[in-house]
Order: sequence, then C-alpha cells, then structure tokens
Amino acid sequence: MTQPAFPEMAYESWRDTLETVHRFAQVVGKVRLASAPRRNHWWNVPFHLTGRGITTRPMGRDPVFTIDFDFLDHRLDVSTTAGVRTSFALPGLSVAEFHARVLHALAAVGAEVTIARPHPFDLPDSARPFSADAEHAAYDCAAVTRYWQVLSRVNLLLEEFAAGWSGKTSPVHHFWHTFDIAVTRFADRSVDPAPGTDPVTREAYSREVISSGFWFGDPAFPEPAFYSYTAPEPDGLAGEPLRPDAAVWSERGTGHLAVLRYDAVRSLPDPHGAVLEFWDSAYRAGARRSAWDFTRYDCPEGVTDPLR
Repeated sequence: MTQPAFPEMAYESWRDTLETVHRFAQVVGKVRLASAPRRNHWWNVPFHLTGRGITTRPMGRDPVFTIDFDFLDHRLDVSTTAGVRTSFALPGLSVAEFHARVLHALAAVGAEVTIARPHPFDLPDSARPFSADAEHAAYDCAAVTRYWQVLSRVNLLLEEFAAGWSGKTSPVHHFWHTFDIAVTRFADRSVDPAPGTDPVTREAYSREVISSGFWFGDPAFPEPAFYSYTAPEPDGLAGEPLRPDAAVWSERGTGHLAVLRYDAVRSLPDPHGAVLEFWDSAYRAGARRSAWDFTRYDCPEGVTDPLR
C-alpha cells in the first residue's frame, strides 16, 4: 500500500499511548545505559531504527544481547548472539507489568543487568518507580505503528540532512529521554557550563552544537513539530530568517527553538523538501551567529572528494 509522506499524527489522538510507550522506552533505555560502553555526548544511550521498530543495538559482554521493539507485530524481543531469544506482546501491559517482563526476559537469556535508578527520567512521575506504575497502560496498535512510520520517514530525512556536513556529527538517533529523533553538529569549541549544571547536560553540551530533529509533542507544546536549536544560543539568533514561511522562532525555557509544525508541512506541495530547507536555514542562522566555518565543513550531497 502507498502511504502519505506524513500521515496524520495529532498529539491528543494518541497521548495516552504515547505516554505509555515513552515509559516502555525508558525502561529499555536504562538497560542500554547500564550495559553499553560510554560514548561522548551520550551517543551510546539512544535507540536506532530498524525495518520493524527500534533497537538498542548489541550490548553487554557475556552474553552480548540486543533488545528490539517490533512496532508491526507489537512485541519486545530480547536475543543474544548465541541464538537465545525470548519475546512478549506489548498491548495491554502497564508500565509495571512491562518492567517485570523485561527483567524476566533478561534473566531468561542470561543477561545480568542492574538499573541504577529504575524510575522515569525527567518526567512528571519521576519519583515513582517503574514497578509501581499501573497508571500508564494504553496501547493503540495503529497509533504505535504510525509513530514508527513517521519516525522512519524523519530518520531518512535527517540522514540526508546530515550528509551536508563533514565535521563532527552525531548519529541520527531516537532519544528515550525526550522521545524525539535528532542529529547534532558540533563545533570544536568547548563550553563552560553554568554553575550547578547537572552532569547529563554538562556532557551533552560540552561543545557548541546545532541540533536538528523532530518530536511528537508534549503538554507544553501539544503537537508534533520539526525543530532546531543552537547551544549556547548566540545573541540575535531569533532575529534570523527561517524557511519556509511557516517556520517560526518559539521561546522554550530560557532560549529559542526554530519550529516548523508537522501539520503545516503536511499541507505543502513538497513536504520533504520543506523540512530539509527548514533545517538548513536554522543551521545557517545558528552557524552565522556563532561564527562557524561554512566553507570548511559544507559537504554537498555527502561528497568531500575535491574532484567532484
């Protein structure tokens, strides 16, 4: 079947499911955090996409194991490189039941994992352990599949956008913290964090960055949108022009996000081209204001070969 480039994805239409799946992802994400070698800027922690869902990628040592969400058959799969495998269905589970089944699945494949703090990270119920969360149990299969399909489209767009930069760049990855997908470009300039900055933020923003991505909405911004930000934010950034015309600068916390609403993109004649144009305009706005070197790192269509 053909699919629209960007199907309808209204935040309120699947908010309960989103809140449940977000916490499912945090449970598995904390297993990844405990089991993978640390990388700069927390690149070891997020999920990557597969042809059926999202994956932790291989982790651990004895055994080496992987956890995959299958968002077509709606199952969680835990498997080892030795071929030991177990899985369970996702619909109908509360966060507490999901947490218990993840621990049981890890034991079944012989993976010993200790989660340092088995609580949600930076969510309203962060004081409640996963094991006590019977509240979040909504799971709309169609909505979850649609979320993954949108994520897959955006993933490919971010890969295409990432190709235009030859400097230090993150992988395209899906964060279980904020449930967004992003790619980040880095300048080779260190940042002195403000006093009292938490260690997660210090590591994430130890260099100047311009990040581009997409998120599905939250209570503070209840609709899906494409975004970009520059950190630290240079003076005058929000006065820079953005493309296409539907893009705006939005106040978020103490800074500004460049925002292009998902529903605005859906109505455009070339939605994919509009998103790439948006990310590029927001990147160039931040890079101009931060005095980044365009000529050194611009990499049209992913080519650095000087003969081409």
